[in-house]
Amino acid sequence: MLTNKERLIEQFTRLITIDSPTLGERQMADYLKGELAALGLTVQEDDAGERLGGTSGNLYGFLEGDSSLPPLLLGSHMDTVEPSSGKRAILENGVLHSDGSTVLGADDCSGIAAILETLRVIQEQKLNHRPVEILFTIAEEIYCKGAEQFDFSRVRSKEAYVLDYSGPAGTAAYQAPTILSFTVVVHGLASHAGFAPHKGIHAVQAAAGAVAALKLGQIDPDTTLNIGTIQGGKGNNVIPDLCTVTGEIRSYSHETALSLAEKVHKQFETSAAAFGATVEFEEKLGCRAYETPKDHPVIERFQRACREINLPGTLEKTFGGSDNNVFAQNGITGLVVSSAMYQCHSLEEYAPVEEMIQLAELTRLLITLE
Repeated sequence: MLTNKERLIEQFTRLITIDSPTLGERQMADYLKGELAALGLTVQEDDAGERLGGTSGNLYGFLEGDSSLPPLLLGSHMDTVEPSSGKRAILENGVLHSDGSTVLGADDCSGIAAILETLRVIQEQKLNHRPVEILFTIAEEIYCKGAEQFDFSRVRSKEAYVLDYSGPAGTAAYQAPTILSFTVVVHGLASHAGFAPHKGIHAVQAAAGAVAALKLGQIDPDTTLNIGTIQGGKGNNVIPDLCTVTGEIRSYSHETALSLAEKVHKQFETSAAAFGATVEFEEKLGCRAYETPKDHPVIERFQRACREINLPGTLEKTFGGSDNNVFAQNGITGLVVSSAMYQCHSLEEYAPVEEMIQLAELTRLLITLE
């Protein structure tokens, strides 16, 4: 084992103490700029933060390597979900967790820590390695908005590993869905509910009719539909003239997701028309589905590296998005690698130290194997 356990834990512990909420990643970006530069990388920050209303941009780093080998991109994100202010790591029985008042921040500081440790090891040991590109993104937790702003024309790599997946060490996701959110605004007509109910057009009832008519939950083995919020009305004695409904569609088929969104739109229009109401419908693409072929070199290398350190090399589908969705849209084929993070987006989040070490060892092999 080449990974320095104490240094890795110290690095992780330092990272999580840096407050880095979505669109507030300035302190984290400044710290990582210094770390990457000290490790010999050329580092650039883009203007994604300015465009998204945040405090920092995405960080891109490049490390020269063996030019006879194709370059490789490693990705992690800098932002952390709330509650995250004042995070600190507590080590008990080989497991890192928070004090219970915040998330731990292993999502995605465990990935960042593994990348930094890998870069230190290959330099200390003077290991032959591929040219390495690093992308630390902002705003990943809001449907990968940071990665969407990045100019991928500067990236040389055609293959990538994103260290941002929950699950046992040696697991990776090769397929992820399209995630599409939608907002429906139903317009009715206000009227006094007691004196003139017949003069009103009940926007809430029109919206409710559409929701009742839709099949929610598991639409097919690859697709889900959810209505998440319904808001409407101004008072108990007023026929509501406005009702806003939001929801989400996920599908391994991008075309299916778009088709289902159109079906939802039409159902709201039909239900609204029955009451004399009208509809505004807006959909937003969070991320687009991809599937990495199981015979692709990026998978073969992952499984070969896993065998080297006795990890299973398990491939899974995930129903969550990551920056790898954006990489795939930009012609980069990748995997999302399990990163010693469990119970993410909760106060119970934890990170086993042994799996953090395994992640660092695996990352090193991914960039040194020919």
